[in-house]
Amino acid sequence: MPPGIPVTPLAIAALVVGALGALFLLGAIIALFRARALGFAMRLLAATALLALGALFGAIAIGTQGYRALTREDLAARIVVQPTGAQRFSATVRFADGREASYELAGDEIYVDAHILKWRPLANVLGLHTAYELGRLAGRYRELGEERRAPRTVYSLGTERPLDLFSLRQRHAFLAPLVDAQYGSATFVPVTERAELEVRVSTTGLLMRDIGAAK
Repeated sequence: MPPGIPVTPLAIAALVVGALGALFLLGAIIALFRARALGFAMRLLAATALLALGALFGAIAIGTQGYRALTREDLAARIVVQPTGAQRFSATVRFADGREASYELAGDEIYVDAHILKWRPLANVLGLHTAYELGRLAGRYRELGEERRAPRTVYSLGTERPLDLFSLRQRHAFLAPLVDAQYGSATFVPVTERAELEVRVSTTGLLMRDIGAAK
């Protein structure tokens, strides 16, 4: 398995189908040298179809890197917020995978959004289930006028990858038979004091809960 790609049924299927496609391609080349036109055409057609299918499976496997499987209501992150000045606060994010990062934000509220992918039953067979990835962290102003003219602070929480399946599905219709729905969800709460927040995600979207003053 290529480094960085998790071992999933879909990734294994991509390798198996791709290998079969390569074998058919080799068979087509052999048939060509033996002047077997019909055998060459049939093997080439099969190789093309299998390689295309393997490439599709591989693209989906790469595109879903960073997305976490969603069951009922999952803890996506814990955030400790600390006011540092007028409409300024820091946020330390502890992700579900153990990563931790700190950000300086401007505004009255903390804002988090996420991408959610819901797959059709056909994709479930390949090991793809409803999944999510946190998208952005930002400071949000309570007043609309300030939101328009005051300094904005926005950070990406997503994982860098060669392909982003959420964006890929929005641009291309060929994934429609596999993807049931893709949508964004956001939540925000005011920051008035030091506190610890839980960001939770379910199939209905994100929610942020204050679990008490941070210690």
